[in-house]
Amino acid sequence: MRKNGKQWHEPKTAFRPKAGNSSFEKRQEERKAMAATKAKEKEMKDEKEAERQRRITAIKEKRAKKEEKARYEKLAETMHKKRVERLKRKEKRNKMLKS
Repeated sequence: MRKNGKQWHEPKTAFRPKAGNSSFEKRQEERKAMAATKAKEKEMKDEKEAERQRRITAIKEKRAKKEEKARYEKLAETMHKKRVERLKRKEKRNKMLKS
């Protein structure tokens, strides 16, 4: 029974801030475990981002090829087939020189 009559309050204990400290070795182990977890998370995120970027580049390349094909087909409607082939080869040479 409490002296002041406030039985509904939990009894207080002395404030000891260093009571919950763990040993240095234990803290080191926890830090190592946390660092390993963080490294694994980062690796997984990097893999996911690399896969995403790979998909994006594949889609962009596919669209560029499609547009180029459509452009050559449009040229073929108005020009002779041999001339269109010559233009293709010329443009490929120019692309190789630029890159």
